[in-house]
Amino acid sequence: MAFIDLDSLNEKEVFPGYKGRAIHTGTNTYMYWRIDAGAGVPEHSHVHEQTAHVLKGTFELTIDGKTELLEPGKAAVIPPNVKHSGRAITYCELLDVFYPEREDYKF
Repeated sequence: MAFIDLDSLNEKEVFPGYKGRAIHTGTNTYMYWRIDAGAGVPEHSHVHEQTAHVLKGTFELTIDGKTELLEPGKAAVIPPNVKHSGRAITYCELLDVFYPEREDYKF
């Protein structure tokens, strides 16, 4: 699986307004999101380290009580087990990288 056409991957609405396509490498999950304006994900945590990179739009991300607006070219690293939440201010496209792989995103 050296070359991947993202449009060929299954897309699933994981949370209301969050549609994702996943690539799994054996060690990481790369999740490409299309997020509706105003859609949010409630505060949660997981065992995975997560790096969030905004490709399009404006996304509000709160990590361990600190909130910032992320726009294209900005990224954030969320350590394992740290509470975080987010909300798309505008339509957004994000790339989240998780380590280790997210079994629950295998669809």
